[in-house]
Amino acid sequence: MMALAKVVARQRAEMDRLQNLAATSAVVERAKGALMALTGCSPESAHEELLQRAQAAHRTLMEECWLTLGALVPPSAHVPGETAPPPSAAASAVPDSAAAGAEPSAGPLPARDRTTTADRAADAAVLAGLGRDLVRVETPQDLARCLREQLAAPVGADAVMIYRRLTGGGLELIGHAGIGDTMARQWRRVPPLSGIAALDALTAREARWLEDVAEDRKRYSLIDDASDRWRSRAWLPVLSGGTADVVIGVLRGRDGPFAPRTRELLSGVVRLCAGRLRAFDGRPERGEEGAEDTVQPLFDALPGMTVLLTPLRSASGDVEDYRIAAATSGTLDVIGRGGRELVGLRVLECWPTVAEEPLWQGWQSTLATGEPYVGEPFAQQELVAGRQELSTYSVRAARLGHGLMVTWLRHDSSDRQELRLADLQRLGRLGWTTWNLVTQEAAWSSQVFALFDRDPARGPVRLGELPDLALPEDGPVLARAVRELSSEGKPFDVSFRIRTASGVRHLRAVAESVPDASGTPVQVHGFVQDLTAQRSAELALVESERAILAQHGVLRAERTLAGRLQHALLPLPRRPVQLAGLLVDVAYLPAQSGLQVGGDWFSAIELPNEDALFVVGDVAGHGLDAVATMAQLRFTAKGMIITGSSLTGALARLNTLLLHSRDQHGTATMVLARYDPRERRLMWAQAGHPPPLLLRGGEPRFLERPRGMLLGATRSPVYEEAEYLLEPGDRLLFYTDGLVERPGEGIELGLDRLARSAAAHRADGFGSLGPLLGSMLAGERRDDVCVVDVRVPTEPA
Repeated sequence: MMALAKVVARQRAEMDRLQNLAATSAVVERAKGALMALTGCSPESAHEELLQRAQAAHRTLMEECWLTLGALVPPSAHVPGETAPPPSAAASAVPDSAAAGAEPSAGPLPARDRTTTADRAADAAVLAGLGRDLVRVETPQDLARCLREQLAAPVGADAVMIYRRLTGGGLELIGHAGIGDTMARQWRRVPPLSGIAALDALTAREARWLEDVAEDRKRYSLIDDASDRWRSRAWLPVLSGGTADVVIGVLRGRDGPFAPRTRELLSGVVRLCAGRLRAFDGRPERGEEGAEDTVQPLFDALPGMTVLLTPLRSASGDVEDYRIAAATSGTLDVIGRGGRELVGLRVLECWPTVAEEPLWQGWQSTLATGEPYVGEPFAQQELVAGRQELSTYSVRAARLGHGLMVTWLRHDSSDRQELRLADLQRLGRLGWTTWNLVTQEAAWSSQVFALFDRDPARGPVRLGELPDLALPEDGPVLARAVRELSSEGKPFDVSFRIRTASGVRHLRAVAESVPDASGTPVQVHGFVQDLTAQRSAELALVESERAILAQHGVLRAERTLAGRLQHALLPLPRRPVQLAGLLVDVAYLPAQSGLQVGGDWFSAIELPNEDALFVVGDVAGHGLDAVATMAQLRFTAKGMIITGSSLTGALARLNTLLLHSRDQHGTATMVLARYDPRERRLMWAQAGHPPPLLLRGGEPRFLERPRGMLLGATRSPVYEEAEYLLEPGDRLLFYTDGLVERPGEGIELGLDRLARSAAAHRADGFGSLGPLLGSMLAGERRDDVCVVDVRVPTEPA
């Protein structure tokens, strides 16, 4: 959680940086707009004018923008009968007018030639830093804090107070920092009396420098004079368009006058603040300020965990976070900060994961509708009396003004037990029951009424009436169990069905009796549980098992039939045969996994002209359809070759045959080979089939495949023939892909494995096909395997 808090803090800092950049751009654009309205220049000219003024006066661009905005004449700045200064005068007054609140003799602001170069650089840095910080100021209260931080070192400011003139002539405190809550409450309103330095500064539109407490008491009624805490003070009016409605007070705890350099710096600071104060028109922020001054002392005395939150909204008005305006001492964040330490921080800084929880949406709903929010109870591990303990909490939120009052309620042991019981009944789909056999009274939990689909206003039924709620076929069994329990005290566990508005519901009732001293049952305790989901799952499982068994039987019957058909159509020779002077051995191994037979097949026959024909094919798919397609291709291929078709012509016609029978198995692979014993010439063609393997002199090699697309794939395939001359001692293997393919690997690996195995089992006589297949087919066979082993004798047969 601490690591997550650090991540959120870094993200928040980056977001603040981007917001500052956007706010800075907004200030510059506002200043450009003011110049454009006053002088009629273009945006580019306005920006250039601001840059030139800032450079000429040795100020930053941000300072110049604030000064420009502060010099604008507000519509309410003039009373009837007075003449407002012309726009040109207001515009020209920005760069070189007298310092706001400075003495008449102070001259233009700032008088940088009165100090050393180092002093001027230091003052410029203070003003530049203030100009940057002003973009983050959202309220007069923020402004007071900002001024105190910026002026603490260069001026020695210990406190800052900001007053606004009221319509009746008095003053209202709209921002403060460093004076304490008690003093802020005492001096929140100042009546329009004479002898108030702040009022005097506003009336005269000149700064008042109170540097000698004894002399100052003769002229003014000093704020917080009884404490004798503030030894020197300065009250500077904020001039805007020739009027002053806001005055800023800087209070110091040390004696001594304000040096000329300090006066000039404070005058520049006030001028910078004029533009920012105009943005919010001096309105006090009641929520946050009131929380610190009034609500926080109340929160200090409250027990438990409660916070007052002020929503922070984006430019679109959506709530993106909350600022903690007040917090009780018992409120702790994820890194252990609590109470007043949390005030001013953001919620996501203190509890980073809260935005992902339902209560975040609950808070937003409460803000929008005013309806209180009560969250679901949750468990949290915490340290209690030096040991870890799992505690249960719930969160409640209510709207207070424009903010939220959020409270975390910790449930005691009885509350937790009640919550656990409610959770148990809800999750277990059960409820408790009690029947008094003496008074005939009954008590049901709310969950039992829901299970029986019974209106709680009708009340529970008596124990003897419980069987009446069951279906007629289940009622007698339940009635007998109730009688035995009531008379003999025999506990029961009975399942029964009831009819509800949503259909039939399966219930289970478990009960036991409590006897009196004589052993007679006087009270019954039990529970009722909903088994509908379990019974539905059991019935679905039974039906599924029946369907699986039926399908299994169908598949076995189909496999048996297909196997018999395959054996009838594809008889295997019991021993090797001689064809056209060649020794031929054949092997066929069905798949070991699955219940359906495949479509692998072969043919090895001698043609009428004493040539030999070898065919190996593989029909896509399994089952009766694959066997039927295999038979069709096997007999058709032999017939076409016997009647004089070429190898490529036969493949093209077989492709057309499959295209016209797509309702069955639409594709197949095949290799056709014709051997002329007179020249030992092998002519062969293929349709998407693996190439034959030739072993010559113990060295394996695959014949280079001629072009050929698998059968049934396209209407215009191209098939080519290849020719190869065999030599005495050669061995040629025709095979289907089941011999070389394995799940999860490419066919190239299987071909390499076949070449190595064939080279390792290269005996000249028959009998080496079995060991070869054994080495290639380790493990369970997932597909049929068909192999035709052709050998050229070393001597004429």
